[in-house]
Amino acid sequence: MKKSIHLVLLLSLISILGLHSQYTEQDWLERDDWMKTSALLEMAGVKEGDRVADIGCHEGYLSIHLAKKVLNTGKVYAVDVRNDRLETLQGNAEKRNLTNITTVLGDYDDPKLPSNSLNIVFIMDTYHEMDSHEQILQHVKSALKPGGKLMLMEKLKKRVRNKSRQEQVSAHSLGANYVRKELEQAGFTIISEIKNHGKWEREEDKQMWILLAQKPE
Repeated sequence: MKKSIHLVLLLSLISILGLHSQYTEQDWLERDDWMKTSALLEMAGVKEGDRVADIGCHEGYLSIHLAKKVLNTGKVYAVDVRNDRLETLQGNAEKRNLTNITTVLGDYDDPKLPSNSLNIVFIMDTYHEMDSHEQILQHVKSALKPGGKLMLMEKLKKRVRNKSRQEQVSAHSLGANYVRKELEQAGFTIISEIKNHGKWEREEDKQMWILLAQKPE
C-alpha cells in the first residue's frame, strides 16, 4: 500500500515539475486537425529551400512540420528562451532523422536570428507572452529578406474580448486589433487575415485568428 502511495506521489511530482514530454505523438496529430496546420503552411507559402524561423518553438511541433516542407535545401531556426525545450526539440528531430533544424536560445527581447536572410517567420500562440513585442518585431523585420513574411497566430478568449491589451495578456490571450496596429507601426504590411480560424484545442472559449504580414520589398 505504501509503495502505491509513493508511486502516485512520485508521478504527481513529475507532472508538476514538467519532467515528462509536453506533447505526445497523438497530441501532435490532433493538433494538425484543430489548428489546420497544413492550410496555414500553404497560406504562408512555405516551399522547398526556404529559410524560416519558429519563434516560441517549445518542443518542436511547428518546427518539425516546417523542416519537412523546406527539406534539406532549406533551414529552420527553432527559437525558444528555455534550453530544456530546445534539447527536447533536438531529440524529437533526431527521432525523425531531420537535420535541417538549428536551435537558437533567444533572449526575451531578441530571437537572435540572422540578418536579412529569412523567407518566413512564424510566431504561433507566443506573441501574447512577449513583453518586449516592439523590439521583437524590429528584430524579425531585420531578419527577413525584402518581401519576407511574418505569420502570427493567437487565441482570443471570450471573457476578455473587447478588454484592454493588458487584461487580455493577463488571461494568456490577445486580440487581432492590437497586433494589427503593432505590426503596421513596426513597418509591416498586412497581406492576409483569418478572423476565425476555429477553436484552440477545440475549447469554445478560445477563438484562433491569423495575421500574415510582409516586410516591404
